[in-house]
Amino acid sequence: MLIRSIIIYLCVLVVIRLMGKRQVGEMQPFEFVITLIIADLACIPMAELSVPIVHGIVPILTLLILHFFICFFARKVQFVRYLLTGKPAVVISPKGIDYKELKELNMTLDDLLELLRGCDVFKVSDVAYAIIETNGNLCVIKKSMVETVTREDLKVKVSQSALPLNIIMDGTRVENNIKLTGIDDSFFNECFKRAGLKNEKEVVLMTLDNNGEVFIQGKGKDSYETFTMDFSGGDKW
Repeated sequence: MLIRSIIIYLCVLVVIRLMGKRQVGEMQPFEFVITLIIADLACIPMAELSVPIVHGIVPILTLLILHFFICFFARKVQFVRYLLTGKPAVVISPKGIDYKELKELNMTLDDLLELLRGCDVFKVSDVAYAIIETNGNLCVIKKSMVETVTREDLKVKVSQSALPLNIIMDGTRVENNIKLTGIDDSFFNECFKRAGLKNEKEVVLMTLDNNGEVFIQGKGKDSYETFTMDFSGGDKW
């Protein structure tokens, strides 16, 4: 049973990995159904020693192939895509809440208001459009008067930030990222000094972005430090 469990686990792990990286809440209906069936199929040969393990692996691989075919036809044929995933539904427009659309989605007003609060919207009157996507998520377009002001609106010029790189993780330097940034020991020593640390062994996490902003937190500390260093290697990533 132990060996069966390990084999089935690895098989299901590979299949789910090949199906994509969506979380459960982001899956389309057909993806969710296949995932549920795979989970059920995996349990049978794990618990029943009288069932050959191949009777669990073959159906799981069959569902994986079926998933690939469904995704292929969904990409190529619009009708198939709409049949499997449906269409986004506009539930709030400038005319107000579309109660008929809510009924077709089997949603209540409480469901809608809960989704709005999840989007940091607490007044329906602030919404220009609200759209229920095919995976059940809500997208909101606020009215212009309540939209958050951006730097572009204020004509403020800022340099574009890139994804911060992990430089030290759990006391160990990430050498590939360090080579990319081109920083040296003097850079580290200055960062440790400003954060009140001795060396990288005392660091939980240290990151560096392309503008020279450093985030660093030491082990056993309940706060972190952020500061900007004189850094000229940010054009490399």
